Amino acid sequence: MQHEWVRITEADPEHSARYAERFRTMEAEGRDLHGEARFIDAMVGRGAHVLDAGCGPGRVGGELAARGHRVVGVDIDPVLIAVAEADHPDPLWICGDLTELDLTGHGVAEPFDAIVCAGNVMTFVAPEARVEILRRFGLHLAPDGRAVVGFGAGRGYEFDEFLDDATSAGLAPDLLLSTWDLRPFPGPSDFLVAVLVRVDAATEETTGR
Repeated sequence: MQHEWVRITEADPEHSARYAERFRTMEAEGRDLHGEARFIDAMVGRGAHVLDAGCGPGRVGGELAARGHRVVGVDIDPVLIAVAEADHPDPLWICGDLTELDLTGHGVAEPFDAIVCAGNVMTFVAPEARVEILRRFGLHLAPDGRAVVGFGAGRGYEFDEFLDDATSAGLAPDLLLSTWDLRPFPGPSDFLVAVLVRVDAATEETTGR
């Protein structure tokens, strides 16, 4: 099993450095790069425990930490993790494969109030890994926590397929949007932002148990 991001970076060893520099340049130009962080910040209480899954150079997790949240970021790319550590020293950044996500081994036992997986991360993982990654998101969520996954259309992962995978992983959609700025879904959309909850938690809330 090889993730698409790993294949890209093995074929082009400078890809990750260029990727990180592109976001540094956009930030220096005053571009708004924090829509995803604003979304999560509005969704959780102050000082929430947040996992940035597929964190890249720390764009989302770093902003959430600046807003007072306790952030852990995980990414498979060591170059991007090094950038995240340099640019955003407050969160805990971990180099690892989301398919094998088990943060207890890194001393992180507390479940997460929110997991954010932005930047088309789910379209860069191997298709056979998708359900397992989503399942591990559920294992790391607090009972009332939510996982938020955003990715674009036309990347080899249909929205309906993703929602089926989420169901297989024990997650249920709590809210579906077409942008990070809260525009409704469905409708003509080339993007999906899915807010997911654990099926067991959703069942408990419905039945009152």
